[in-house]
Amino acid sequence: MTDDVLRLRNMRFYGYHGLFPEEEALGQLFEVDVELIGDFSAAATADDPALTVDYAAIYEVVEKAMAQRCKLVEALAERIAERVGQACRPVEVLIRVRKPHPPVQAHFDGVEVEIRRIYE
Repeated sequence: MTDDVLRLRNMRFYGYHGLFPEEEALGQLFEVDVELIGDFSAAATADDPALTVDYAAIYEVVEKAMAQRCKLVEALAERIAERVGQACRPVEVLIRVRKPHPPVQAHFDGVEVEIRRIYE
């Protein structure tokens, strides 16, 4: 098996995830990266879209996962990984979820959670 990587980078969604009441009430922007690690050589060799991942379908999977509220960004990343893994097996999934503007009194570029899961 090869370690090919297919990335959907910086998908943006408005969501209501977080611990604070204002996050639930007002919501905020989230950014999501999905990396699928697997063997995409058959699709590449045959130049056949049916043999690879449907990017639009993966986007929809992430969009639906984002619609359900989580308190923790970690839980949100786990939910996305599980659903993407179910949609395209066998594959290794790497998910990054960013909260660029968390409601805290600090100066930094945001919070990012990265998780990696293998689905066979």
